[in-house]
Amino acid sequence: MSLLIPDTGLLFWMILSFGIAFFVLARFGFPMILKGVEKRNEFIAQSVESAKEANAKLASIENECQTLLARAKQQQASILNDTVLEKERILKEAKEKAEKETQLAIDSAMRQIEFEKNKAIRDVREEIATLSVAVAEKIIRGKIEKESGQKEVISRLIDEITLSKS
Repeated sequence: MSLLIPDTGLLFWMILSFGIAFFVLARFGFPMILKGVEKRNEFIAQSVESAKEANAKLASIENECQTLLARAKQQQASILNDTVLEKERILKEAKEKAEKETQLAIDSAMRQIEFEKNKAIRDVREEIATLSVAVAEKIIRGKIEKESGQKEVISRLIDEITLSKS
């Protein structure tokens, strides 16, 4: 028996055992293996489909996110613009109020100055009148000795005083 050429009996049993093994595998093993491969193929196909759906959902969510982000930026710009406008309005109102208060203070000071000026003028006039009366009294006492002269001087002074006040 040679190592390279098998014996016919051995060859017969090898072919028979191979046939039986092939038959058993073809009848029971290969269908199970094929079912497993098909299930695995279906699972892979479903996974690919799920991944495509997930990518599509992710893309739509990303688009929504971009839209929301753009809308948020617009709202932020709008809020900042409104804030700037409100700040300008408040500053304008405060400036106008300060100007009004300043003008009121100036007007009040001007009235007070005018009042004080008029009061000082009245005081000076009263003082001058008092001094004038005192001086006139001394002059008149010295110059007038008669009663008729006194009446004439008094009438003239009264006329001058009434003319100067009107």
